Formats: sequence, structure tokens, C-alpha cells
Amino acid sequence: MFLIKDKVSVEKTVRVRFSNAAGEVQEVLGAVGQSLLEVAHENDVDLEGACGGALSCSTCHVIVAPQWFDKLPKATEEEEDMLDLAFGLQKESRLGCQIVLTQALDGITVQLPEASRHLSF
Repeated sequence: MFLIKDKVSVEKTVRVRFSNAAGEVQEVLGAVGQSLLEVAHENDVDLEGACGGALSCSTCHVIVAPQWFDKLPKATEEEEDMLDLAFGLQKESRLGCQIVLTQALDGITVQLPEASRHLSF
């Protein structure tokens, strides 16, 4: 049995594909219940997350592949407010700190934007 952080078995993991601006894809495993931001940081994926996942910045902005976007819960009003500040906002934009992995998201693909915008208030 393959084990990852916190002794989570492979049965409780899902595959996540991060595609960077150059089109390079990095596939990693994340534990069910983790956010995309947490998975990115554990696997050295270049996704900033300046606020540490506190939903107070837009630096973990990702663009969810269209076939996966409708499988996500609807964004909260707070997330929508932060997304308004994101660089390169698109219809399928979400914040990585707000996407929590479930078994239904096994294989999810997200695009990392070319840049991020960090605004201090």
C-alpha cells in the first residue's frame, strides 16, 4: 500500500494535474479533504497563496478545466469577491484554497495563470 503525508492510504487520494503557463503538466496525488493550495504546496507546484488559504487574497487563482468546473460546489460570495482581484480572470476561475478534494475530483486539471496579483489592504 502506498502511503503519503499523515499515513493516508492511496484509496483516499486523488490525482491532480497542474498545468503551467508553458503547458507543462505536473500530476500529483492529494488527499481527500485537502485544498488544491495545500496539495500544490506539498508538491512544490508554483501556486503562491500569500494569505495561507485564509480567503483574503487572490494569489492562489487557478483556471479549472471546463469538464471539471461544473463538478465543483458553487463559489461563495467571499470567493467571488476575491476572484474579482485575480489577474487573468476567466469564466472557470476559482481560488485553489477553496477547492477541496473529493473522490469525484480524481483527475482534476487546473491551469496556473501566467501571473498573480497581490494587493495589500
